[in-house]
Amino acid sequence: MKRYISFFCCFLVLSVGQVWAQSPDVPTPASSSGGAIMLVGGTVHVGNGQVLENATIVMENGKIVSLGKGKPNASEATLINIEGKHVYPGLIAINTAIGLNEVAAVRATQDYAEVGDFNPNVRAIIAYNTDSRVTPTVRSNGVMLAQVVPQGGTVSGQSSVVELDAWNWEDAAYKMDDGIYLNWPNTFKRKGWWEKNPGSIEDNKDYDEKTTDIKDFFDQAKAYCEGSSKKTKNLKFESMCGLFDGSKKLYVRTSYVKAIVDVVNFTKNYGVQLVIVGGSDAWMAADLLAENKVAVVLSKTHNLPNRTDDDIDLPYRMPKILNDAGVLYCITVGSGWDGFWDQRNLAFEAGTAAAYGLNKEEALQSVTLNAAKILGINETVGSLEVGKDASLIVSKGDLLDMRSSHVEYAFVRGKQIDLDNKQKALYRKFMNKYGKEIKQH
Repeated sequence: MKRYISFFCCFLVLSVGQVWAQSPDVPTPASSSGGAIMLVGGTVHVGNGQVLENATIVMENGKIVSLGKGKPNASEATLINIEGKHVYPGLIAINTAIGLNEVAAVRATQDYAEVGDFNPNVRAIIAYNTDSRVTPTVRSNGVMLAQVVPQGGTVSGQSSVVELDAWNWEDAAYKMDDGIYLNWPNTFKRKGWWEKNPGSIEDNKDYDEKTTDIKDFFDQAKAYCEGSSKKTKNLKFESMCGLFDGSKKLYVRTSYVKAIVDVVNFTKNYGVQLVIVGGSDAWMAADLLAENKVAVVLSKTHNLPNRTDDDIDLPYRMPKILNDAGVLYCITVGSGWDGFWDQRNLAFEAGTAAAYGLNKEEALQSVTLNAAKILGINETVGSLEVGKDASLIVSKGDLLDMRSSHVEYAFVRGKQIDLDNKQKALYRKFMNKYGKEIKQH
């Protein structure tokens, strides 16, 4: 009897796997075009503040080989007329669990955290799932690259930058192990609904102890990395060495001003490149951040302020405040583990910043060139310039305005990608069934 049950279970698993593999909801990765592609007549938003009207872009061998007004002599190129349309650099999402989290309510589809507090050796890249059904929905709104990051614990692990069109994680990897994520302890605790005073706030009595633990770990790691002889290899400390030699950045998740100041002072002792992630109080420490050249990854503009006495529109104005203070910043969506499917709204988060102080090109930079600078990949992506990767999108309307944004073409290193996804497939399915009835009413 047990053998029959085992056989039946295996049959079910194989059947489900076959259905998944044949699913039309995950488009086939793009292949090389085999020649030059010319986009003619569009408005090109370079990503560095420049806008070129009636411009032409020529892509070949994955690179932008020509950019400017008029039509260059490239008779053998595939010509795409984009008159009246807008061209943008591919958007870049930072601090996301896309490819690591499929269904938030189903634990078996989540692979974004490891057991334990100090896990710098954990690598997000090897868990990245290129067959996620979420990725095409994000891609169809213009996001071409993403920094996938581990979650949980104190030192969560190593992040990597991926292209959102690939057969496997090896192909997807754009910059592997670019940084290490650290969750800084909160300076206070908020009581839950089960407490005597639900929702009340009190100081975190464990704050000093936890920050001391972090300091001890960094001290041991630095001593290990600077040591000349390593008889026994320590994987955790080996992973930390990139912080001290400058090949990796330290991304610290924290929001409140006291913690931000503590983190800046903490990292000075180790000479690491610091990036604040979250940073809802970054406006209070803007001068300190600018002085120490600390970048900020802002978590959402579509949000409420942290404090009841803050201006209600403070999250919308935050990019403008940091921009004026000279702080390098970018905008992201979500806080990490919950920031995967909602990355498709990244352009609209930037659009809100444009409505509250930034001009449109500055807002575009907050999700393109600024993000590329923070990730250390701005030499190849983030703006549309000759010699850079041809990773770009073409929109029928304003990409930052949800009322008119409609991405019609997308390219990753010159390869035109399929913009279909599960949601579009479901729309077609039920419009075919109910479309006539809807139009009649």
